[in-house]
Amino acid sequence: MSQAVQAVRSKVTGDLYAEVQTFYARQMRRVDALDIEGFADTFTDDGVVVHANGERAQGRERMVAGMRANLPRYRDIAVRHWFDHLLIETDPADEDTLRVSYYTLVTQTDREGKVSFQPTFTVDDVLVRRDGELLTRSRVIHRDTPVELPAS
Repeated sequence: MSQAVQAVRSKVTGDLYAEVQTFYARQMRRVDALDIEGFADTFTDDGVVVHANGERAQGRERMVAGMRANLPRYRDIAVRHWFDHLLIETDPADEDTLRVSYYTLVTQTDREGKVSFQPTFTVDDVLVRRDGELLTRSRVIHRDTPVELPAS
């Protein structure tokens, strides 16, 4: 499924943009370091992740259980999540809610230094501010597919 391009409805400050980028940098360093509990702590208690295959994990406990089950596939590799092209929208009805869409690339490096690339994805997050900190309330991951060519 290709992702439609949406116009950004609100402008964000440079400070907010930097805060969101820093939040993702910290969040992804936790997951890349296999700090499963630390990664889950970057979500709200009832946070939800919907993976590209339709699998859904709601709540920190289910997220941790799902990630633990997948740990064997990360033996002998270093994983890195790369995020770019962030589109951030504020919610006019709730100043503590942000909608963020971005592209992600995941690399895996083996012990010999060989790097492999995983499929690319577009991710749609809802971030909320709780006690001054950003947390992810929801994440929907879409695997990228080719865009249909327009009819001539």
